[in-house]
Amino acid sequence: MEHIVRILDIAQVTHNVKAFRVEKPDNYVFEPGQATEVSINQQSWEDEKRPFTFTSLNEEHFLEFTIKGYFDHNGVTQKLHSLVPGDELILRDIWGAIAYKGEGTFIAGGAGITPFISILRQLYKDGRLLGNQLFFANQTEDDIIYKDELDKMLGNNVQYLLSRSSGSSRYYVGRVDADYLKSHVKDFSQHFYVCGPDEMVKDISDLLTDLGAQPDAVVFEK
Repeated sequence: MEHIVRILDIAQVTHNVKAFRVEKPDNYVFEPGQATEVSINQQSWEDEKRPFTFTSLNEEHFLEFTIKGYFDHNGVTQKLHSLVPGDELILRDIWGAIAYKGEGTFIAGGAGITPFISILRQLYKDGRLLGNQLFFANQTEDDIIYKDELDKMLGNNVQYLLSRSSGSSRYYVGRVDADYLKSHVKDFSQHFYVCGPDEMVKDISDLLTDLGAQPDAVVFEK
């Protein structure tokens, strides 16, 4: 089923990420971590569908998508970043395998943080975030999405990793590899939530099971 919704507000999150708040159709209910296919309600763009995760809370009167723009080609995200409030999007049915199953470690790469945002926001609102931690890998400090909010919600339980040094010693420079996991995870019997580029998700999921995590305790979009 398709829903045509109007953009209510657009906010700049980082240098290449924007948050789009749109109208919420009646009886449109999602679980934190889920997504839908989105297209732009303009000629020649209606059938260009892309999956985006909801980053709002289900109880809010609007829907929010936090979207990274890729400007190296004339694609959907570049077009989305040119839109203004009042423009329209087309939403479809809700889907997604990423859902909160219990305390654990979230591991995100870049825009892969987006399925976790509504989960973390809901847990924080409900006072249930304690006991969870987040490892968030990005290229540079400027790429970290919602850093201030993540710091507020998670405090010392969020660790940022950068692939390029910013000259600051406060961030770990490197990847989420076996050595990093062994030094930052005390218990591999917990839940793990992984989202990011496909290769990263596969590599980390394999590492976690090699280190003792149960395959059914590693949650990712299949």
